[in-house]
Amino acid sequence: MEHQPHTLPKEEKNASDLESIHWKVEGMDCTNCALSINNSLKKEGAQNIRVDFIGGDVSFQIPASAKKEKYQQSIEGLGYKVSGELATEKNNAPGKLFFQTHFQRFVFCLPFTLVLMLHMIHWPMHSTMSHFIMNPWIQLIICLPVFIVGMSYFGKSAWKNLRRGIPNMNLLIALGAGSAFVYSLAGSLLNLGMEYTFYETSATIFTLVFLGEYIENRSVALTQKELKKLTAHQKIMANMIAFDEQHQEIILPVENDLLRVGDLILIKTGEQVPADCKILWGEASVNEALLTGESNPVSKQKKETLIGGSALIEGTIKAQVTAVGKDSVLGSIIKMVKDAQAEKPPIQELADKISAKFVPLVLLISVATFCLNYWMMETGATAAIMRSIAVMVISCPCAMGLATPAAIAVGLGRGAKSGVLFRNAKSLELFKNIKTIVFDKTGTLTKGKFAITAFDCGDIDKEEFKQIVYSLEKLSSHPIAASIAETWKTKETIAWKVFQEIKGIGLNATDHSGNLYSIGSYKSVAHLTTDNSHAIYVTKNKVLLGWINLEDEIREEAAKIIQSLQRKNIQTIILSGDSYEKTSKIAAQLGIPTFYAEKTPEEKAYIIQKLNQQQSVAMVGDGINDAPALAQASIGISLSDASHLAMQSAQVVLMNNGLVQLPLALSLGKATYQTIKGNLFWAFIYNINAIPIAAAGLLSPGIAALAMGLSDIVLAINSIRLNYKNLL
Repeated sequence: MEHQPHTLPKEEKNASDLESIHWKVEGMDCTNCALSINNSLKKEGAQNIRVDFIGGDVSFQIPASAKKEKYQQSIEGLGYKVSGELATEKNNAPGKLFFQTHFQRFVFCLPFTLVLMLHMIHWPMHSTMSHFIMNPWIQLIICLPVFIVGMSYFGKSAWKNLRRGIPNMNLLIALGAGSAFVYSLAGSLLNLGMEYTFYETSATIFTLVFLGEYIENRSVALTQKELKKLTAHQKIMANMIAFDEQHQEIILPVENDLLRVGDLILIKTGEQVPADCKILWGEASVNEALLTGESNPVSKQKKETLIGGSALIEGTIKAQVTAVGKDSVLGSIIKMVKDAQAEKPPIQELADKISAKFVPLVLLISVATFCLNYWMMETGATAAIMRSIAVMVISCPCAMGLATPAAIAVGLGRGAKSGVLFRNAKSLELFKNIKTIVFDKTGTLTKGKFAITAFDCGDIDKEEFKQIVYSLEKLSSHPIAASIAETWKTKETIAWKVFQEIKGIGLNATDHSGNLYSIGSYKSVAHLTTDNSHAIYVTKNKVLLGWINLEDEIREEAAKIIQSLQRKNIQTIILSGDSYEKTSKIAAQLGIPTFYAEKTPEEKAYIIQKLNQQQSVAMVGDGINDAPALAQASIGISLSDASHLAMQSAQVVLMNNGLVQLPLALSLGKATYQTIKGNLFWAFIYNINAIPIAAAGLLSPGIAALAMGLSDIVLAINSIRLNYKNLL
């Protein structure tokens, strides 16, 4: 059996009547944008909708017979732009026109706004500048370009969302700046004087919000830094081996996205591996730090696999492509991180509910502010309107919507860089409650590569015994079976009529002559012998044929990891299907006081369930027999060389073929949760304090616009700190 490290599970196929859609969508700025798209797609009948406004990714499922154009129109009808079906694709559309970015809008609006601000300078009464600047019609002309650009973005977006019953933050900006403009226009038409003219307020709101949006987008983009690094490695040049008419090798340089499974490639020293492949000739030293977090080079030889995106430090090889694009390890990692980023942990649900109701609530508060100031406090219509506008502008709920996604994006990115993959965002939050970690023994605490130290086959021939054992074990994916099959591999095998694998017990098979063979632990032969000192027992027709002893090495990092966890007051437990003697020996060597031995997969799952009732439990395992327990745990953690089923049942995958990054996964989960809490605290406190300050007239609408933008930047920067925080 060939060992294939680092393999990630492929996405399960959808039901035959559903088609998966993955689009890149431009123009999303906040949670309200994501909610708008989510609700719009839901109305059109889309299912399993995931919207990541930070990464700009939208994925959903539609009936196979449905037209994609309908869903594209639904999204673009809200004012967003569908630019591609794959998150890693570059938009090959023609160059963008002016006014397509917030920075362009800001640069255009700034000169007009600065000119409008000149009227705030104390000019001599009869100077030419005074007459020019203080003329309301001149101010209207100067403000008009800013107003048109601002409303073409904020007003258009607000109207499209309002038509669908989904008011967003742009409604507050459009109403705030629009109110100031309309109030000023009325003052100009009625010739009420400069005290009724606030064109500079309208222009300032639009200009400063454009600036804030630009800086916020740049800050949020930084939270995607690690994921972008992974994505950048997806498209590189490859040396494809082809053959001419004389069957002579020729090397063709091609982009790796043109490679297909089965293609032959040449990889030389210093080059990146263009796709997942299997070495056919040569050997090399490979750096897999991009995917595993392990910077030490790994030696690779013939028949071993290479991960696309890793780099050859030394050597030259010829290899055959085994997976490309989304099916490759790197593609699977990027998809896993993006899927997790689009999911919402429980702590975000409250923020989303508040954000969804916040815009209508702010409008009510704004109206109440005007009423209280005008009728009860008698501040005058002008002051009351300015305070009402300030409330609308400063109350935008972007900060609440950004608090969780920004922190999750950084946490997932740092994890991916270090070889820790989170299948969902919920896992990051759940780590905060973990007080117990349960370990499988074989292949988790130990290397899972067994050496046969002794065997006895009674009266039958040794070669016949080996043939029986190999014929059985080659059909199992269990680490013990794989080790025995690799050691005793032979061309002469027995063809089975019936084969059955009983998880946690062993294997049964019947040949075409009706003979029943079995191989398994002592539990399977307890009725035949009292000698329980051997690892494997073999029977034929319920008669004991012989036994096999094996030894498995403890992973070098296991003791250090266990000690590290225990210093943090985290209880460690071994849960194994192996014999009591072997399990107790490993537990003693690693200093683990509690262990369970000789447990079936069902018993493992039951024990995890019971432990979970007392406190949150993480389970670390790698085998098929660990899958039920991994699924039952609060957090299931699998190793990257684990079975497909184990990895599909786990929420976290360690990409270093070992436990090295387990403490980092634990610390990163807790640190990300603390960052989310800090972000949400700042977002709520900001809005709770800012609204009454604006309502009291202590903030002008222009300052409110600047403060609103700065609040988002603070959250993004606080999230980025997670990239550099010492977690160990």
